[in-house]
Amino acid sequence: MIWVSGYKLASAVSNAGGLGLIGAGSMYPEVLREHIQKCKMATSKPFGVNVPMLYPNIEEIMKIIVEEGVKIVFTSAGNPKTWTPYLKENGITVVHVVSSTVFALKAQAAGVDAIVAEGFEAGGHNGRDETTTFTLIPMVKEQIQIPVIAAGGIANGRGMLAAMVLGADGVQVGSRFAASKESSAHENFKKTIVEVQEGGTQLTLKELAPVRLIKNKFYQDLQHLYEKCPTKEELTAFLGRARAKRGMFEGDLIEGELEIGQIAGLIHQINSAEEIVLEMMTDFESARREVQEFDF
Repeated sequence: MIWVSGYKLASAVSNAGGLGLIGAGSMYPEVLREHIQKCKMATSKPFGVNVPMLYPNIEEIMKIIVEEGVKIVFTSAGNPKTWTPYLKENGITVVHVVSSTVFALKAQAAGVDAIVAEGFEAGGHNGRDETTTFTLIPMVKEQIQIPVIAAGGIANGRGMLAAMVLGADGVQVGSRFAASKESSAHENFKKTIVEVQEGGTQLTLKELAPVRLIKNKFYQDLQHLYEKCPTKEELTAFLGRARAKRGMFEGDLIEGELEIGQIAGLIHQINSAEEIVLEMMTDFESARREVQEFDF
């Protein structure tokens, strides 16, 4: 959710009854501080911060989170042992994002309070093993004792119910909120999300950091480069800097990196966060009633 989830989206989701998360991955430390402070003014409900640990300035980011009194942190893209003790010592609930049972067990051993098990349907950076959410959730649930939050390919209430039937205690939703009115994404990107059809995204760049992208010109040029069996250095040079910002935040649909999940094929309009949460809960209850009426 880099370049997508600032304080406006996080506070709107929390005010609607969910748990809004500020995406720290695209923010300089002082920008993050500003978003945390604005989020505290915009909602009296709980909210959290998502921190990809591979980004620079991680020490300063964690210090700001503690100083600003954030109570919930979702960590990702790194070893949970590194920051979990520090965060928990400061009274913070820690949730770590994983893409496999092996990493789920390591996160549990590191002392996190819950894990997000994310299938490779998800948008943005992803697991290399390409394990689907439908497969991942029950396997993780079988192995760990802490709560499991399902992510990847969930954008409506039916998906939420399916994840819970498989053993999830809750769900994390990204792509659907990327196309919300409060999302900080560029309007060009939001409109493109709505237009994405089945098969319109692909997981690529596994040699660097696996990422699911919309198949735009940048993606097609990348595939042409792959035909030449590029080295990691050549891929890094081609990728350059700030591709995600260019596409998702600045609206360059041609040369920008457009990160979104497979579930974009089910996103048909740009709604407010409140409308999305209400729609998901209504759909969830409707699906649950239908299941209860099955004649087994």
